[in-house]
Amino acid sequence: MDSTISSSAFLSTPKFRCFDPTNSYHVKSNQTHPRYVMSLPPNGSMPISPNSEPKIITGECGYVLQDVPHLSDYIPDLPTYPNPLQDNPSYSVVKQYFVNVGDTVAEKVVVHKDGPRGTHFTRAGPREKVYFESDDVHACIVTCGGLCPGLNTVIREIVCGLYYMYGVHRVIGIEGGYKGFYARNTIPLTPKVVNDIHKRGGTILGTSRGGYDLSKIVDSIQDRGINQVYIIGGDGTLKGASVIFEEIRRRGLKVAVAGIPKTIDNDIPVIDKSFGFDTAVEEAQRAINAAHVEAESHENGVGVVKLMGRYSGFIAMNATLASRDVDCCLIPESPFYLEGAGGLFEFIGKRLREHGHMVIVMAEGAGQELLSESMRSMDQQDASGNKLLQDVGMWLSQKIKDHFRKRQKVTINLKYIDPTYMIRAVPSNASDNVYCTLLAHSAIHGAMAGYTGFTVGPVNGRHAYIPFYRITERQNKVVITDRMWARLLSSTNQPSFLEHKDVDSNKKQEEHHTQLLNGDN
Repeated sequence: MDSTISSSAFLSTPKFRCFDPTNSYHVKSNQTHPRYVMSLPPNGSMPISPNSEPKIITGECGYVLQDVPHLSDYIPDLPTYPNPLQDNPSYSVVKQYFVNVGDTVAEKVVVHKDGPRGTHFTRAGPREKVYFESDDVHACIVTCGGLCPGLNTVIREIVCGLYYMYGVHRVIGIEGGYKGFYARNTIPLTPKVVNDIHKRGGTILGTSRGGYDLSKIVDSIQDRGINQVYIIGGDGTLKGASVIFEEIRRRGLKVAVAGIPKTIDNDIPVIDKSFGFDTAVEEAQRAINAAHVEAESHENGVGVVKLMGRYSGFIAMNATLASRDVDCCLIPESPFYLEGAGGLFEFIGKRLREHGHMVIVMAEGAGQELLSESMRSMDQQDASGNKLLQDVGMWLSQKIKDHFRKRQKVTINLKYIDPTYMIRAVPSNASDNVYCTLLAHSAIHGAMAGYTGFTVGPVNGRHAYIPFYRITERQNKVVITDRMWARLLSSTNQPSFLEHKDVDSNKKQEEHHTQLLNGDN
């Protein structure tokens, strides 16, 4: 057996005291799980949460497998077929073609020796038996939501992977997002059509927000004879994908639904990172460098760069750490204040006295609570149900200039840069291109193997199949009581802008959240 292909079911584990399920939360295999109720908003925006029962398997020592649905769960006596990969010349050099049946991926790598083994997911990869014959597959691909570097790469690799790995020759693209299922034409996709699309930004299929009509979408899938659906999008899109899967299962259709999580903000939980994030951080460096050049070239020069991050500050944080030209990073997770001792204005004045210039990087969701009520758009939403935010970068820039002109009698040479849509529109870099290939191939292997109602992504470096509800249950956010945020504060030498009571409160919230994840509540 190839040493890189291992199964948690077969590994010899070190001897340690087994986790006692009687002293903590423990899911039993015959337990009735709470149903997640799905409500469909009347305005056509994305549904709220899935209604499927979690497919959970438990084992010794606190082992919990959060498995994904399979076509055989609701369609009995499905025939299986030999996987075409075993005759594929490209795979002839591989020592072991297929992932072992019991292979799983641990959600957490670091565990206490006396603690539970914790949550696992089914490992992604090709299976020995598949549930579709290549000639019978009719696949479709749809992209939804905002633009993100790597969309075209994922499309290309799904098409080429289906063609070259499994001999699937019927693949179509759905134009214009979810509404394209019933309001637009389709695009035939072949390796020739998608050959060089990874060199371009955006998506050749087009995208949109909203336009979600469950009955029309599933009717279209059924009428067209589509039996594999690949949906690329963020948490709102995947909530919609979850409901599509539920309706397909209710109708008893042999249709595999695979989601590929996309968000440039990197705010999808469970997975290590989302595609496009590396490209976004790299591209943000150009804007930060421009802001730094402008700032240091003028007396009392201040460069303000606003980056993506509606609710999560990962791009701002990582771009700041990578750049090392940033004096202050502001993110939604870390509140700050402007006036008074320890405030942002005081820090700006101190840094200008010391260095004569400074650069501020902020996420678009930072400081929204500081805007006056009249400026907020808290109750307004886009077609996907996302809260519309004011341009906090422009607002803060004006506040800084007004403060130093009126209070300090100092003229500030401030340059404000918003590269958001430039970053979203660029092609993916080398790192993201490789990552997108792995995501696409993992999705293909899963769909061909009969898995459905799942998303793919790396968990601790190993690609896994993750149930929809784990991806859509919450948003991943920067933990400001974690070491990474401490590293940023150390790198920029900026204050945290938090009082001790705020830090203690954040620590307690994080400890409570960690306990819930570990099943210690």
